[in-house]
Amino acid sequence: MRAAFTSRSWVVPQAKAGRILTIRPHHDLLAAARRQAATDPDWQADYRRWRPPVEHAVAWLVHHGNRKLRYRGTIKNDTWLHTRAAALNLRRLINLGLTRTNGTWHLAPVNT
Repeated sequence: MRAAFTSRSWVVPQAKAGRILTIRPHHDLLAAARRQAATDPDWQADYRRWRPPVEHAVAWLVHHGNRKLRYRGTIKNDTWLHTRAAALNLRRLINLGLTRTNGTWHLAPVNT
């Protein structure tokens, strides 16, 4: 396959209408990050450590009716998500035994 180069774009002549592939300015950074993800054992260990809890948190939010955004605009949705996450975290802590006495918060000790 032959490709014609024009600045940072490729024109592939075999496509009927001629496809244009544009190479974005951050392409080199993304390629380096993918290369690191594929070869760096420390990166892979961190990924294996942190991905499951993040996936679990997202799945939990989605399961509890938070699949769709409620508002238009990034700022309002960001505020809603932080408020919702704080409320869910507070509810979880209360279920784990969080109490307030004399103006101080206490979490019940774990019985093992």
